[in-house]
Amino acid sequence: MSTHIPAAFDAAIANLPRRYVGPGGAIAVLREGEVLAKHVWGWADAERRIPFTAETMTLVCSITKQFTCALMLDQFPDPSALDGDVRRMMPLLGSAAPDALRLAHNQSGLRDYWATAMLCGAPIEGRFTDFDARRLIARTSSLQFRPGTRYSYCNQNFRILSDIIQERAGRDYAELLRERILVPAGMPRARLAADTSNVPGGTVGYEGTVESGFRPAINNIIWTGDAGLACSIEDMIAWEQHIDATWDDQASRYRRQAAPVHFADGRTASYGFGLSRMKILGREATGHGGGLRGWRSFRFYIPSERISVACLFNHMADPRAAALDALAALFGEKAPPAASAPAPDWSGRYIEPETGLALRVEPAENAVKLHFAPHPDLLGGNGDGSFGTSPRLSAEGGAVRMQRPLDNIDTTLTPVSGTPGLDVAGTYRSTEYGADLTVINAGGGLYAACSGELGIGAMQALLPHAQDIWLMPCPRALDHSAPGDWTLAFRRGADGEVTGIEVGCWLARHIEYERVA
Repeated sequence: MSTHIPAAFDAAIANLPRRYVGPGGAIAVLREGEVLAKHVWGWADAERRIPFTAETMTLVCSITKQFTCALMLDQFPDPSALDGDVRRMMPLLGSAAPDALRLAHNQSGLRDYWATAMLCGAPIEGRFTDFDARRLIARTSSLQFRPGTRYSYCNQNFRILSDIIQERAGRDYAELLRERILVPAGMPRARLAADTSNVPGGTVGYEGTVESGFRPAINNIIWTGDAGLACSIEDMIAWEQHIDATWDDQASRYRRQAAPVHFADGRTASYGFGLSRMKILGREATGHGGGLRGWRSFRFYIPSERISVACLFNHMADPRAAALDALAALFGEKAPPAASAPAPDWSGRYIEPETGLALRVEPAENAVKLHFAPHPDLLGGNGDGSFGTSPRLSAEGGAVRMQRPLDNIDTTLTPVSGTPGLDVAGTYRSTEYGADLTVINAGGGLYAACSGELGIGAMQALLPHAQDIWLMPCPRALDHSAPGDWTLAFRRGADGEVTGIEVGCWLARHIEYERVA
């Protein structure tokens, strides 16, 4: 391991405020527990001219998940002790419930509740309480896949775990988290900040861009074990030092959290115990990002180099990219150029048969653009006729094959064509969620809106995909990770009349609606 620090490293750190423009931010880079760089800039509250400092509290959002899993392992070294509690939280579930470990590994098969909340009429900036969370979880009567067979990011996996820990311990989750995990790790300022409308210290998160202008983001959700932690960069430094100091102890909590995990078929999974397993500049690492409107964060640890990076923004720039810029400068490395390859003739519209989700492939320069998950993937050529790695597209016997190792999906895409008709207008009901989807033909334009126990959603213009398949865009939601496009696959009876819809997005699939009007 080299101890040399290139001159370009300091320059890269100093350039971050200009490269990732926004109200404020902080970054820390550590090696062997020693801080190589700590830089803060900008404003915690631009309107009141309060500077962003090393003690400024920010919402680290989904980074919380690893702390919830650390507390679970602290209180229940054998998480199977919680399996019965998981089942009791979903009394209507008509199949075997996922066990606690499948929740911790995002292999539960549960649909993400921030996505299904939008189907229940939740306003984008509406209030979402603990009561709302409990009743939405309790409504679960089906799963989107058999537990252990696939990966799907699901926030309530970790809310369920934190609720169970609190009930079993007979103590407040926030108090227990601080006492057992945060304080021993040397994180004096870190705390649970469940109410996203009231950030400790008054730090403001901002939406917008330089071009559109920045404005304070409005968040009104209550969350706990899935994304409730507030930290300063000093707290994150302490967490990274704690990880490095305990890494050589095979029995340490983080070492257990970072150990290999598997799917039910034995394949190695890339996520477990609230941590992503990833490669950072070709090196094995564990870490996680976090996001809510106005807040972005990212942290990782590379054991082979004993290097950690943590980056916090109170705006919507990309902290992962900023962290990689700093690391690349430290290593004196650059990302290898993408292979030059002409875009294949795969352009078109598809359905992924297992998930039932709509998919588009578009050509790009020396690449293809894949529209499937909430955000499009730009897949560079590999030199062998395939594009991308995870996901990866390739030609197989005249068809297009998509491999998503993270999700344990290997599938052949189904081409679709045609233009969907306007005769799908009507009202549809999901029994599972007690929610309605209303489709209206308004002068030749098709619009849809969701309603249910969380409110009445706004009308959205539908986009045609193929025969009997429309897309309902949802680029903004309660959570930062919005559903993206909902696939609306309309069903017809023997007489050709529309009888129902299968609704799905990447975060919540296979939701059945029956036509009621």
